[in-house]
Amino acid sequence: MARCRCNGRAVCLCLLPFLMISHLLVYVMVTVFVAMSYTPEPQPLPLHFIAPGASLNSGALASHPVNAFWNLRLVEGALWNRLQHLKDRENNPILRGNTTGGRGPGTESTYMNGNDGSLPCGPDHHWASQLPDFNTMPKQMKDFVLSMHCRNYTLLMNQPDMCNGQDTEIEAPMLFMAIKSQMGNFENRQAIRETWGRTGWVQEEARGERWQVRTVFLLGRQDITTGPHPDLDALLQLESILHKDILQWDFRDTFFNLTLKDVLFWDWLAVHCPQAHFVFKGDDDVFVRTGALLDYLNEHHSPLKGTNKKVKDDFLVGDVITNAWPSRQPTAKYYIPESFYRGVYPAYAGGGGVVYSATLAMRLRVVSHWVSLFPIDDVYMGMCLQRLGVSPIHHPGILTFDLPEAKREKPCAYHKVLLVHKRSPKEMLALWRDLKAPPAEC
Repeated sequence: MARCRCNGRAVCLCLLPFLMISHLLVYVMVTVFVAMSYTPEPQPLPLHFIAPGASLNSGALASHPVNAFWNLRLVEGALWNRLQHLKDRENNPILRGNTTGGRGPGTESTYMNGNDGSLPCGPDHHWASQLPDFNTMPKQMKDFVLSMHCRNYTLLMNQPDMCNGQDTEIEAPMLFMAIKSQMGNFENRQAIRETWGRTGWVQEEARGERWQVRTVFLLGRQDITTGPHPDLDALLQLESILHKDILQWDFRDTFFNLTLKDVLFWDWLAVHCPQAHFVFKGDDDVFVRTGALLDYLNEHHSPLKGTNKKVKDDFLVGDVITNAWPSRQPTAKYYIPESFYRGVYPAYAGGGGVVYSATLAMRLRVVSHWVSLFPIDDVYMGMCLQRLGVSPIHHPGILTFDLPEAKREKPCAYHKVLLVHKRSPKEMLALWRDLKAPPAEC
C-alpha cells in the first residue's frame, strides 16, 4: 500500500486535502442546520396586535428574543432588513477583529450609517430605486426613504448652559425631561412649564425629598409641505430667550422624523448634561405626576443617600408593547410597506412617555449608529434596546392608552398613575390643580 512520505515543508502539502475536506464538511453542516431551523413566517396576528401593538397587562420584563429580530433569512427581501444585515456585518467585532463591537459613531460609510456631516443632507434616490412600490407609497414614507441616510442636522436653537454649575452629585439633575413638541404647540409647552414640567427643585410626593429637574422641548422646523402656515419663527425665538428650554434642529418636523429627535437629543445630552441621573422622554400632550415619578426612581433605581448603592445602569420603564407587527394598511398612521421592513417588532415602550437611566442614554447614543433609522420612534428605540440586550420594564402606572373613560374625571383614579395620555393644555392645568388639593378619601 502506498504511503505519503512527508518531511518538513512537504507536510503542509500532505495535509492540505484533509483541511479542505474538513472545511467543506463544516460548511455543509452549517447550511443544513440553517435550512432545518427555517420556519415559515407566522400568519399576521389579530388586528389589536398590529402596531402600535398591545400593551402588557402583567409582568415586569418584556420577553427578550434569543435571535436578532432582523432575521438573516430576510436579507433578500425588505430594504431595511438588508441594510441592517450589512450594518451588523460591518460592526461585527469578530469579523472586524475589534473588541469594542464596532468602529463607533462618525466613521461609517455615508450610505450605510448616515451622513457624517461633511456632505449635504439632501434627498437621495439611491434606496428608492430599490423599492419596486416606491411610487405608490404615501408621501411620509417616500420622504423618509429619501432622507434615511441623514442623521446629522444643524442645531438652530441651543441651550448649552442648562446644566452648568451642577457638577456635584446633589446638584446634578435627578431627572432630565426631554419633551417632543412642534413649533405651533405654544399652549402645550406653557401648560407643561406651569405644571408637571417645571424646571428647578421638585419635591417627591411620598418622602418629601427635593430633587433637581430640568426640562427641554425638542423641535424641528415647521413642515411647509403640509400646507400654508403662519410664520412663527419670531415667536419661537422670543419663547427660547424667555424660557431657555428650546432645542431646535434643521429638519422637517414630521411624524416619521420623530426618531431624529431621539438620536440628536442623545448627542446633545452627552455633550451638555452627561451628569444627569435619569431621562424622561415624552410627548407634549401627556400628563406626568412628576413627584410620584421621583418617588419611584428614588425607591427602585436611585442610589440611597449615605450608602454605596449605585444607580442601575441599564433600565427603561414604560408601557411595554409586545407582539406588534407592522401595519400594512396604506392609510394608517403607522403604515410600513413590506418592501421596506419584514418581521415582527421587538418589545418596545410606547412613545407617549418612557423613563430610562442616563447611562443607558449614552449606550443608546452609541448603538444608534449601528441600527438603521426607522420611521417609528418608539419602535426604533426598541430596536436599539434589543441590540444592546436590554429588556424594557413594564409599569402599570404609565398609561399611554389612557384611563377608562369613566375614571378620567375622578382625581382618586390618578393616585397610582405616573403618566396618562393624552391631555389638552386646559386639562393639564385642571388636573394639576385637583391633584395638588388635599387628598380626599379614595
